[in-house]
Amino acid sequence: MSNLPKSALECRDVTVKFGDVTALSDVSVAFAAGQIHAVVGQNGAGKTTFARVTAGLVSPTTGAVDVMGRKIRTGHVGESRAAGVELVHQSFALPPSFTVAEAMEFGATGKGGIYSRKGLADKWRAHLAALDVQVDLNKHIRDLPIETQQGIEIARALVTDARVLILDEPTAVLSPAGIEMLFARVRRLKERGVTVILVLHKIREVLGIADTVTVLRGGRKVEGPLDIADVSAERLANLIVGDGIAKTLGQQDRDAVVGTRAASGEDADRYSEISGPTVLAMRAVSTRPDNEGIALDGIDLDIRPGEIVGIAGVEGNGQKTLVRAISALADLAGGAIGLAGHDVTTQPLANRRAIGLRIIPFERNVEGLSLTSSLWQNWSARQLLEGSLLRTIRPAAIREACDRSLKEWSVHYHTCGQRAGSLSGGNAQKVIFAREVDADAKLIIAAQPTRGLDIGATAFVWQALRRARDGGAAVLLISSDLDELFDISDRVAVMLSGRINGEFRAPFDIAAVGAAMTGATARVRA
Repeated sequence: MSNLPKSALECRDVTVKFGDVTALSDVSVAFAAGQIHAVVGQNGAGKTTFARVTAGLVSPTTGAVDVMGRKIRTGHVGESRAAGVELVHQSFALPPSFTVAEAMEFGATGKGGIYSRKGLADKWRAHLAALDVQVDLNKHIRDLPIETQQGIEIARALVTDARVLILDEPTAVLSPAGIEMLFARVRRLKERGVTVILVLHKIREVLGIADTVTVLRGGRKVEGPLDIADVSAERLANLIVGDGIAKTLGQQDRDAVVGTRAASGEDADRYSEISGPTVLAMRAVSTRPDNEGIALDGIDLDIRPGEIVGIAGVEGNGQKTLVRAISALADLAGGAIGLAGHDVTTQPLANRRAIGLRIIPFERNVEGLSLTSSLWQNWSARQLLEGSLLRTIRPAAIREACDRSLKEWSVHYHTCGQRAGSLSGGNAQKVIFAREVDADAKLIIAAQPTRGLDIGATAFVWQALRRARDGGAAVLLISSDLDELFDISDRVAVMLSGRINGEFRAPFDIAAVGAAMTGATARVRA
């Protein structure tokens, strides 16, 4: 490492505190100029906070940031940008209703104005072409593929001739083909002399793109920057999760969490033909367009008892509408839905829940829990809704039952009277599982159940879903993480533009699944 060029970006003794929470603790790291650097760690390791500090969006409690050897004021976006640092967020920031040319102009200037459409297109065409972003500049951002939107975000960030480009979890919403496209773009930026820092959490991706890697855990730097040629996947996995946690997981789960899992012949043994009636039977289900997400277009989907069916796809291809349709929250335009032998096509959510529908929602802190309400109120919501209005409510008995249930699910809490908002993400998710997963559950919908969780909580969720499957429940797992889907699903269906565009059984072929996600293949069954 001694022959590397001087640092493009250096953080010295950076600590960030949000109230009583320490997000980063005494982090010191220097990134050599003109290279591709990965910053890795579990969810909650401090990666995004670190990226936001370097970009001037967060002012550290203590510490300093140098760019090209010059100390800059921390917490000042304008000064960071002037020094040549740009950040592309995981959640894209360009206005979806703007055309590409309008979005580029707005992203570069931060203000509107009076322009001709042709003039704006001419202004930005060469810049986008130089970065290999092939797009009609008069198209609206919302109508473009995710990969193209990301390319435009990167192009916007490079308008000011940035010398350091930070990409926060850039692969999280991409298909396998989209990831390869991103990495090719990053390599071209390196050739132009741009220093690229990628915030990642999958080892396979790190080994495939980075020159160096720095590992964060619990807000502290564990090691780095390490030359990628000197780091094995096994060593990096242990650095990310810690030896203590790693030993509590099976190899398969650990590999899935860190992204090193490969398909094997053993996977095929997990799937067997399951006889008996379906728990969920969707026949040609279509929904009417609304503002909540893309409409479904002729969905056929069966799930049987003792089976986990995963739903893959680039986000925004109808996954949320699928859950809403099964939950009676989307207006059907056609088709039929059967649940545990009952035709529920016209039945309300309460009736479907009484039959055995259980839901782990996409947003646990919005749809799953009332953060200002007590744990016992959140836990008892299903029982109260499904019971008779004339039923006598005994709060003391409910609190006692809640206490037993939360302990059975290993929730770390002080009292059932505390607010749900006081729990960590993992414990909040456990409360939802304690409420939703019971002996009467016939179909469990788990929508992005591990998003934002650390490896311990992630493993807990996977084990809970497997137990439910082994107990005879049917599980519909929706996830943007292919490693997660491949690890615990018996089958995987791919959604594209509101339709099922492929169905696969273990051992899963990531290339085939990826092709179905992007539309390179159509209507695949494997």
